[in-house]
Amino acid sequence: MSRTGDTARSGVLVACTVGNAVSMTPAIHAVFGLFLLPLSEAFGWPRASISVVLGIMALTGAVVYPLAGRVADRHGARRVLIPGLALFGLAVAALSLTTASLAQFYATFLAISLFGSIASTPIYSKVIADWFDAGRGTALGISAGLGNGVGAVLFPVVAAIVVANHGWRAGYLAVAAMVLLIGLPTLLILLRDAPGAAAARGERGDGAIGGGPGLALGEAMRRPHFWVILLAIASGAGCTTAIFSHVVPILTDRGYAVALATAVLSVFALTTSAWQIASGRILDRVQSPQVVIPMVAMAIIGLALLQFGDGSAVLIAGGLLLGIGMGAQYGALPYYVARYFGTRAFGAIIGVMYSAVIAAQGVTPVLLDYSFDTQGSYRIAIIAACAALTASAALLLLLPRYGTADLPEEASEAPLAIQPA
Repeated sequence: MSRTGDTARSGVLVACTVGNAVSMTPAIHAVFGLFLLPLSEAFGWPRASISVVLGIMALTGAVVYPLAGRVADRHGARRVLIPGLALFGLAVAALSLTTASLAQFYATFLAISLFGSIASTPIYSKVIADWFDAGRGTALGISAGLGNGVGAVLFPVVAAIVVANHGWRAGYLAVAAMVLLIGLPTLLILLRDAPGAAAARGERGDGAIGGGPGLALGEAMRRPHFWVILLAIASGAGCTTAIFSHVVPILTDRGYAVALATAVLSVFALTTSAWQIASGRILDRVQSPQVVIPMVAMAIIGLALLQFGDGSAVLIAGGLLLGIGMGAQYGALPYYVARYFGTRAFGAIIGVMYSAVIAAQGVTPVLLDYSFDTQGSYRIAIIAACAALTASAALLLLLPRYGTADLPEEASEAPLAIQPA
């Protein structure tokens, strides 16, 4: 590729990384706890009533991800991401106008989850998949792993300082300002759709989905390995993400201090971000889908250590292993979609996969808390989660070799033959 093309690809990688850093996970989920108590005290709302918005975001994401991906495939990701991010930032700013009406609060979060699901990791992954052939796994890992990781560290720090000094309304305005003043200009300047994808859409001239080689969503869903990936990786990633949200109660329930539980959680989070990059690099170099299996097995060991291990070193090791497993799952998901189904309908396919992630995130915490309510412990639920992750690892054995997945002839040519970076 020419020097100009290399510069454009680097700019796109920066744009997608920054876009992920100001997306819904860092800007909303990572700071949610900081606003929970101030909102409860300000309006007298029960905390459970405030937490309903987490369910609103999950349900909205499950519906919007595939639709946003389909629009991005048809019209280009830039046309989706830039207005989506702008509206997302404005919706976050609207939280500063919250009154004592829970209905208004829920409606604002519905708008946040709608626009946040449009300007989201699956769509940024589509851009990376379109632009990068060589080193695609590494680029996907940098965009999602580094972006979400940096954002998840930066937003809580800024929000905590502003809320402590100026109140929760100013805190929401600060979050919105970071989205609009950091994310939006970066996307406007650096984000571009891949030339090949745009050219292919122009050649068709019929509004056909996608611009690259590969399968349409319906064609992909008729392939057995589509469902293997959905069950093994998407559901597995959703399961480990739900475990992530319960690390502190799991450990404090076992009698450990909150400080140690928080340290384990921090190791889990940082490792997840770093390992998305590492797993992407490994996937680029080791041309076998089964290379992810040992990484998922590490998550099983880490989960067992979390529930049955003793001592700070052992528990921190458990957080490390869980981070490797979760990072590998999130790193492998978009990579598998590009390798097995091409980039023609990447946005729609990855959107469906992320719907499965959201579904698992919604179901697993309920099962965890039900186990605690009925058994007085998370032990049974942890054992069930270990069994589910074991099944996930076993399912990966069913994935065919790259290049043998019955793609159309043009989809198996050079554009999808990923070379080591």
